[in-house]
Amino acid sequence: MAFLSRVGKTLKRMLSRPGSVDLTRYEALLPRIGEREPELKELSDAELTERAAAVREAGELDDDLLVEICALGREAARRALGERAFDVQLLGTMGLLTGHVVQMATGEGKTLSGALAAAGYALQGKRVHVISVNDYLARRDAEWMRPVYDLLGVSVGWVEPALSTEERRESYHREVCYGAVSEVGFDVLRDRLVTSVADLVQPEPDVAVVDEADSVLVDEARVPLVMAGSVDAGVADEEVAKIVRRLRVGLHYETDPDGRNAWLTTAGASVVEKALGGIDLYGDSGADRLAAVNAALHAHALLTRDVDYLVRDGKVRLINASRGRVAELQRWPDGLQAAVEAKEQLPPSDHGEILDSITVQALIARYPQVAGMTGTAVAVAEQLREFYELEVAVIPPNTPTVREDLPHRVYTTPSRKLRAIVEEIREVHETGRPILVGTQDVAESEELAEKLRKAGLSCVVLNARNDAEEAAVIAQAGAHGAITVSTQMAGRGTDIRLGGADGQDAERVAELGGLHVIGTARYPSSRLDDQLRGRAGRQGDPGSSVFFASLGDELVLAHAPDIPEGIPADEDTGEITDVAAHRQLNHAQRVAEGVDLEIHRNTWRYTRLIEHQRAELLRYRDDVLRTDTAESLLREAEPDRYGELEEKLEAETLERVCREIVLFHLDQLWTDHLAFLTEVRETIHLRALAKEAPLDEFHRTAVPAFRRIRDDLRTRAAKTLLEAEITEDDGLDLARAGVRRPTSTWTYLVQDNPFDSDAEQALKKVRSMLRKKRS
Repeated sequence: MAFLSRVGKTLKRMLSRPGSVDLTRYEALLPRIGEREPELKELSDAELTERAAAVREAGELDDDLLVEICALGREAARRALGERAFDVQLLGTMGLLTGHVVQMATGEGKTLSGALAAAGYALQGKRVHVISVNDYLARRDAEWMRPVYDLLGVSVGWVEPALSTEERRESYHREVCYGAVSEVGFDVLRDRLVTSVADLVQPEPDVAVVDEADSVLVDEARVPLVMAGSVDAGVADEEVAKIVRRLRVGLHYETDPDGRNAWLTTAGASVVEKALGGIDLYGDSGADRLAAVNAALHAHALLTRDVDYLVRDGKVRLINASRGRVAELQRWPDGLQAAVEAKEQLPPSDHGEILDSITVQALIARYPQVAGMTGTAVAVAEQLREFYELEVAVIPPNTPTVREDLPHRVYTTPSRKLRAIVEEIREVHETGRPILVGTQDVAESEELAEKLRKAGLSCVVLNARNDAEEAAVIAQAGAHGAITVSTQMAGRGTDIRLGGADGQDAERVAELGGLHVIGTARYPSSRLDDQLRGRAGRQGDPGSSVFFASLGDELVLAHAPDIPEGIPADEDTGEITDVAAHRQLNHAQRVAEGVDLEIHRNTWRYTRLIEHQRAELLRYRDDVLRTDTAESLLREAEPDRYGELEEKLEAETLERVCREIVLFHLDQLWTDHLAFLTEVRETIHLRALAKEAPLDEFHRTAVPAFRRIRDDLRTRAAKTLLEAEITEDDGLDLARAGVRRPTSTWTYLVQDNPFDSDAEQALKKVRSMLRKKRS
């Protein structure tokens, strides 16, 4: 039967097409939902809440229950928000309630559809997490939709970094809890470290409704969430940083076009070895300095201030590439973090060790039911199937889109492209139309803003430096004559209304042609292009979009540098109209998407075993946390010493001491196991050079290492019990026995691909040579 089931799934995947969920069932229910309106309007608020409470006794979800949930939700939204849900919003709600990812265009009301679906799940007795891309949207949507939830008798809360542990616990115990994917994930990791059931924050969830599903489930999935704990003060190798600053690309070091690797040339190694006193970097004596040199070289050559990170309040702040925001509480692994701090001549932060990690796939797999919503799901429909077994339902717009998407404009160089963008902004601004410019990073947004200032054009800039102001900035982006320059619009989550926040000049702006969107370059994903375009033309508004690009853009240099020679261009402006240039851009974008997909797949392939091992260990940890497993283990391992504790300590104290000993060593052994696996992963590509399958070798190494953990736990815990000193105050001096947990924790941002094959490495070298030739 299992074989037939797998065959059936395979055939379905081969024969289906992305976005092929049939909406006929839902569309047939719309008239029935409409028929319920007159009766529900006659109910008092209390009677409406009572009617919603009756849903809790309705049993399994069927068509009748879908009709009731949508009818009640529409009436609650009408009363609470003054918004009667469109039929298309109810189609989205039904798609979510039946476990699909619904694609709804920007401005079509995904937030209300998601809230009605979350309430519908809650009324079925399920605990729901509405997972978003950032903390701002989580809080905004929870507060915005709270009146709807209140009328339906459903409790709602949210989590964000500023909340205390008790406030988080209270929010998670609401029937619906909103939170950013990182915040929810890190709370999961924190719960895995508690030593008392009373300290747990999250109860077991039932349903995840994922907002901006493609960003969360695909883009964020390349970045494992990693929890680290402080060990001691970090040490920055300032001498190495000074040496590396003097190195020149092409002479002393090379980089690959993907910007993920940098390496010393023979000349570079010679310069560094001489500067460090004549050591041999590649000998046994130089191993420690080589690691520092490699980290410093990575920081110097591959990480750019105001693109990859900011320096704020004397600290390095990472920028999340897929969101364009500062990644709060995140940092790189220690060596690289210290190298960047040394590069910027800042004091080193604490040194740490990885305590635990979780991928987005593993986080989502915790939920028995998953649904999602976004404006651009079809483009990643195959990935949603492959990694999450989710299908896409495309919801038609309430009003047909009339936005004009103009042909891309391509230039020979980035500087000529920038001049053309400034001129485009000047010409459109003279008409009074509002303009939204989407840039690639902080540095580019500020360079463009300076060019506009010199041209006499005033603009508002939204980037990682001022992302706290984003709601106010975006709300005014549709005002008459407004020029808004923003990094990464994906997940900004605020509609741009023509005429500004109050819509006072809406008709005037509409008559002029609506919002004009300008992209300063093609993004690595066509979805991000579409998300930027989608900011114009919401709900049938007029609008337009145009993308500028150049053959010197990072996208082209990194993924399609072998540009055909002889492509004609305008001598004065540098604009290229030849179709070959457009083909090159499209090719570069497809290659970039392929690279990201392979990183996603590799992350999943290599972490699937780790997640399986972690799940097995967590089941044992939960037993230790909730039962007398720890006492039984230590009673068996050291019966004499355990008996002496029994004589001198109260039963409750003995139980706590045994649990803390076992949990400490269990957590430390997992930390050691992760460190070991990290070391294996960093060298796994060498197995490919020996014509061995890296993944097979990784499994062959990781499995026996994991099997040793339980035996090592027994040995270590028994040793601690034997050596620890019994005291009157605490029962056992665990600190003196070495049982010390980290005093603080933080998160790592891990976004690399350490699994390149030898063929991929060779291809990168070829690309690098082509890039040098062009420059």
